[in-house]
Amino acid sequence: MTPKWRELADKLAEQIKRGDYAPGKQLPQIRELVAKGEGSKSTVHQAYKALEAEGLVTSSRGHGTVVRERVPLKRLGIARYDKAKWRDGDEVAFIADRVASGRSYRRNEQTQTVSLVEAPPAVAAAHGLPEGAEVYARARLVKEGDQPTHTLTSYYRPEHVEGTRLVDPTPGPAGRGGGFRVLYDAGYEIDHMKEELFARAPTPDEVKLLQLPPGEPVVELHRTTYTASGTVVEFAIGVHAASRFAWEYDFKVPDSAKEKGQ
Repeated sequence: MTPKWRELADKLAEQIKRGDYAPGKQLPQIRELVAKGEGSKSTVHQAYKALEAEGLVTSSRGHGTVVRERVPLKRLGIARYDKAKWRDGDEVAFIADRVASGRSYRRNEQTQTVSLVEAPPAVAAAHGLPEGAEVYARARLVKEGDQPTHTLTSYYRPEHVEGTRLVDPTPGPAGRGGGFRVLYDAGYEIDHMKEELFARAPTPDEVKLLQLPPGEPVVELHRTTYTASGTVVEFAIGVHAASRFAWEYDFKVPDSAKEKGQ
């Protein structure tokens, strides 16, 4: 037999998905649903907790239980790294996503810290360094307004970035064109990259830093960036609030058989 709180949670979830309660709107107070005969105070409270765990609502003191915004940022795939954006202009990757989504942005919505650290195993492997070798870690927290969207930490070999803007902790992108432009000016033009994506449960620190509601997963990104000669000039790890992004890839479909016959 389905518990009463579960029946109520399912009913409210259907109303939310149907649009009866629009994003940003507050659900009825618990006492209102109790008065309508939807269940006891405990039943309604459990139903609201279930909706929160499923990522449909958020609850906070003073604001009640509010339906979550469901329109994610468009996270461009290949197009966000278009050289024309950062080499010839000033549209760094996170700004390219905002522009594609029709959303506003401020350059200082990206904060950062820079430090010289011992390379973690994954970083050392990507750069072909022995474990414990020193690398620069450039850690950013990106927000949309007051809401954090993701973190991104780039790791560089010291000989590639020493004395450049990439080791300057000033908030915002690393000058006009951002980090890829800095590498370009230093003689390390990026040519190709590999990205790996996987979903997982967040750590307690990530829940706090990204202000995640209960039950919200994160999507972890590993990005390895190469020059045309195959030199790795950046290995980056990003952690994204899953519901705040929608990844989009637009690319020419390869035909390896045709390419071999050329």
